[in-house]
Amino acid sequence: MKIENINTLGALIKSGYQSKSIKDELRFNLRQKIQSGNPVFQGVHGFENSVIPELERAILSRHNINLLGLRGQAKTRLARKMIELLDEYIPFVAGSEINDDPLKPMSRFAKDLIAELGDATPIAWLHRSDRFFEKLATPDVTVADLIGDVDPIKAANLKLSYADDRVIHFGMIPRANRCIFVINELPDLQARIQVALFNILQEGDIQIRGFKLRLPLDMQFVFTANPEDYTNRGSIVTPLKDRIGSQILTHYPETIAIARTITEQEARLDTFQSEMVHVPALAKDLLEQISFEARESEFIDNKSGVSARMSITAYENLLSTAERRALKNREDKTTVRLSDFMGIIPAITGKVELVYEGEQEGATEVAQHLIGDAIHTFLPAYFPKIEKLEKSDEKTPYSDIIDWFFNESGFELLDDATDAVYQKTLDSIIPLEILIKKYQPELSKEDRYFMKEFILWSLVEYDKLSKDRVVSGYQFKDKFGSYFSQL
Repeated sequence: MKIENINTLGALIKSGYQSKSIKDELRFNLRQKIQSGNPVFQGVHGFENSVIPELERAILSRHNINLLGLRGQAKTRLARKMIELLDEYIPFVAGSEINDDPLKPMSRFAKDLIAELGDATPIAWLHRSDRFFEKLATPDVTVADLIGDVDPIKAANLKLSYADDRVIHFGMIPRANRCIFVINELPDLQARIQVALFNILQEGDIQIRGFKLRLPLDMQFVFTANPEDYTNRGSIVTPLKDRIGSQILTHYPETIAIARTITEQEARLDTFQSEMVHVPALAKDLLEQISFEARESEFIDNKSGVSARMSITAYENLLSTAERRALKNREDKTTVRLSDFMGIIPAITGKVELVYEGEQEGATEVAQHLIGDAIHTFLPAYFPKIEKLEKSDEKTPYSDIIDWFFNESGFELLDDATDAVYQKTLDSIIPLEILIKKYQPELSKEDRYFMKEFILWSLVEYDKLSKDRVVSGYQFKDKFGSYFSQL
């Protein structure tokens, strides 16, 4: 029988519907997905062999869950994905504030209605998308917000005394009965508020202004917490931790490939931008390496973490920088340049917490250091490594490029140069093309100019060339040539 035809309690009973608790519902549907071989948490990458198996075990164990990890580690995303393990629709007593199961009513409203109307009791259907509640734990959250309070207006309208439990206004948690309820940043919740959650997790008791209500709430709790919060802002009180079945540690992407997949999935780009701007594979990898460098940087507080959102917003900025240049030059298509990476600095500075040394250095300088470190790290993956100590008379793969700069008076790459000018400028350095043909012969034509610029920036990072910012671009010079020319 279709659900639109089941709109009374009698029809529901006749259909053979069986009630399940939300934890059994999640468990049953998870079992089905695992057995069928279907992916359970699609769109969450890098957790396939770590976090997701632990989360699946917690769901199969019917546990309330605490996801513990630094910011930007997909904790809330995982919680939201659990909605997909719920049944598409569940019935509830029409008009119930707490989604009463028609076969197992809890509230006084539902019990009285069923006693009065019997099989004619009207029922409605709740879609799984409406069964997710989320609350950010902040110091101003009260017991009344989460659990409920006495409503004097209701008492006056219904002409009831305050001793009558019908004057209670339910808070967020009772209203989320038979739903997934997420409390983000749990340590930020005041200890006295955390205490109010004890009996809900364990017994289903709710106490509001002296009323002790026995409401066996049927809920799946998911908490998220940042390890930094345990010391900086608060902690999870021990009795509450004891009532949370599974604590699961999340982590950042462990490889560049996974990080790239996440960034490309989450970046908000329109079709016009995607078609106009070509992004070389090396540019995408460099962008992700910046986050990896940031997590190891001495200038950045690694306890705070470096969110995956940094790479996502940086990627959006990178394409916008190239798009803006193409629009100014009235070009239909363009390719990302390495100098475009200066356009991602605002996305970096807003996403990292600096330690004292970083504050002294300055946020912009730290961002430039990170970009330089990423370039430094990537060079050996494409070209021969540049050793710190080299014999002065020994020829290296880069000697011809360095000699070219020694003999030239100057070389500038302008920020807003047209693609034709940009390419012609780089083509003037003949040794660059020779080096690429020797070590990257399979490189596509559209990625060739980014690679040429990458070599120049790498030689700067390895102290073989100097780079100076001029008004509208970058000037590359031999490290000592300008000094000798003055002599």
